[in-house]
Amino acid sequence: MPDAPRPPDRIFGFPSTIEKPLYLFEQDADIKSHPAYVQAKAGNQEAAFRLVADLALEFLFRNKNRLPENAIYVAPFAREATGDNAIPQVLAVICAMISNGSFDENIVQITRVYHTGADPMERLALRPSFEGPIISGGKYVLVDDVTSMGGTLAELANYVQFHGGLVENVLVLVNAGRDKRLHPPDSEVRKLKKRYENDIKTIFGIDVAALTANEAHYLIGFRSVDEIRNRRIKASQETNLRLRSKGLEREV
Repeated sequence: MPDAPRPPDRIFGFPSTIEKPLYLFEQDADIKSHPAYVQAKAGNQEAAFRLVADLALEFLFRNKNRLPENAIYVAPFAREATGDNAIPQVLAVICAMISNGSFDENIVQITRVYHTGADPMERLALRPSFEGPIISGGKYVLVDDVTSMGGTLAELANYVQFHGGLVENVLVLVNAGRDKRLHPPDSEVRKLKKRYENDIKTIFGIDVAALTANEAHYLIGFRSVDEIRNRRIKASQETNLRLRSKGLEREV
């Protein structure tokens, strides 16, 4: 089962002006316990609206001043939306309504990465690609239901900035990462650059400076580039086995 083609390199990290995403919970159990969660996760927009309204409406109004006016709200969204998680899109729509912004449904994720159940190395290796028009100089707010490693939102941030857009903020319902910040400490970036030079970019297609905090924390634990490469190869094998067990095929 061949791997999907690698997305364009991630060269832009989250803007330095955004330390953390706006978030409500630190564990996804807080949204999974909602009675509408299963239907919302399966693509039911009405269920997603009930979930967001019940759990997040007060939070969103409380943080209205941190949601820039006239911004464009965009969420990771697969081209084939049937049966996909409806929560990010509905959350983005509600954010746009509250902040007098607009909702973008033309930026789509064109590769499925199957991150559910994936470990950190699989998530680093399975990077999503996006397509769709970006307004040069447009102010964008990135929205998702749950982030853990931060990779999907980082790829979306890279896509927006590469095409001339400005990432003004990031908002999620659940920030499940061990480190709640978006950026790794400068000391870790320096250490990774010194230890691996361009190896990280060669293996993953990600500039060290564009790693998220949790991605950098994970990679700093490896002792050599050979150890990273070997774990990357094993992660690809584990992904293929995991998807085969679910009757799925990797996109090529």
